[in-house]
Amino acid sequence: MIEVKGFSFTYPTGSRPALTDVAFEVAPRELCAVVGGGGAGKSTLAGVVSGTVPHLTGGTAEGVVRVNGRDLAETPLSGLVGEVGLVMQNPFNQISGARFSVREEIAFGLENLGVPRDEMAARIDPVLEDLGLTGVRDRSPYELSGGQQQLLAIGSILVMRPTVMVLDEPTSQLDAAGNALVFDALGTLKEQGVTVLLIEHRMERLARAADRVLVLDRGAIVAQGPPGEVLADERLEEWGVSPLRYTVAARRAAARRLWPDRKPLPVTLDAAAEGFGETAGRLYRGDRGDRGDRGDRGDRGDRGDRR
Repeated sequence: MIEVKGFSFTYPTGSRPALTDVAFEVAPRELCAVVGGGGAGKSTLAGVVSGTVPHLTGGTAEGVVRVNGRDLAETPLSGLVGEVGLVMQNPFNQISGARFSVREEIAFGLENLGVPRDEMAARIDPVLEDLGLTGVRDRSPYELSGGQQQLLAIGSILVMRPTVMVLDEPTSQLDAAGNALVFDALGTLKEQGVTVLLIEHRMERLARAADRVLVLDRGAIVAQGPPGEVLADERLEEWGVSPLRYTVAARRAAARRLWPDRKPLPVTLDAAAEGFGETAGRLYRGDRGDRGDRGDRGDRGDRGDRR
């Protein structure tokens, strides 16, 4: 579980706080996504929850951050190893360079922790299987695709069995195929009971994968809640977040009475197809909201004029 209460942080050379009075909780097994524009404080928040900020960066912090009840201000980074994992944007930066195969790379962290060899084998093979890396287990990490390298980074953390994982824009440098691999892996994390804090900009995948979404703007949380509510908020652009095209299309349709009245604006393709499908069916039946206006025109003799 992640608990953040009244947390503010300023970097040593910062002229203003990078985070201001941030407060939220992430329940066990929950996937909480964080979105925001450039400079909103997303990566700083990832560092705070993973323990690297301010332990490695220095700076001034106020408030409380707890992971599984442990106050991170009072917990050294060494005390978080195996409990909190951090996956960064560029998977290449997380490859140790000290091992020659994917399997050995995943084992590297366990070796540093002094895990017995028999136990290492019992941990590594299931991780390889869960992340779809069994077929490349003997290949060099540098021979993998970008998506596979990011899965390797995730696996190198997952094998240490953390209860919390923080992923900072893990798909930012990946193509569509790599993006899909990573989001499939996020489903695996949830199935294994891992609590996930995900910094991400691919909004539609967030809408399908996340249990909750936070919006950061200039270091402050300006919205949080279910994806269907937060990602449909008309203020997203004000906060530096590009709304989903499905939501924009439905909002425009609603202004013309072409979106079902009681249906929320969509944040996924499936929801958009369902809503516009209802509208298409209504129009086909001649049940458009302005049919009365057309009837009035007919009563005024429009048909006679046309003849």
